[in-house]
Amino acid sequence: MKKRSKKAQQAYDIVLPLAKSMGYDLVDVEYGKEGQKMFLTVFIDKRGGITADDCEAFSKEADALIDEGMDSDADYFVVSSPGLTRPLETIEDYMRYEGEKIDVKLFAAKDGTKEFTGEITGAEGEEVTFATEEGDITLNIKDIAKAVRHIEF
Repeated sequence: MKKRSKKAQQAYDIVLPLAKSMGYDLVDVEYGKEGQKMFLTVFIDKRGGITADDCEAFSKEADALIDEGMDSDADYFVVSSPGLTRPLETIEDYMRYEGEKIDVKLFAAKDGTKEFTGEITGAEGEEVTFATEEGDITLNIKDIAKAVRHIEF
């Protein structure tokens, strides 16, 4: 996971309790320049996904907290979903998507393969268990190079 800037971390700390109280997972906060404008972007998620209404409700509550709690020179404050194809990076990400299929790439082959698709059946500590066609596999998240939600069309 990339390191947050000082302002992004400050905003993260301010809105984390709000996210929890509203039933959302605070995935990340980014603070940076896009074109000539500065953006403070908050990414929230929940089991089943985030809707535009969720983003709007969270934005209304978080905006006042950001204004009170930090000196931000951001031109825009945005609340967004992390997106369907955002990589899973933390144990909380794996817990959030328990029961869903995930495409996994490993740093080193395990049982002769470096890639597989499996359903998350458990996530605890630093380990994630997947049900695959070949059977269950448990991995430390440090052994996973990339994991994204499996999208079927």
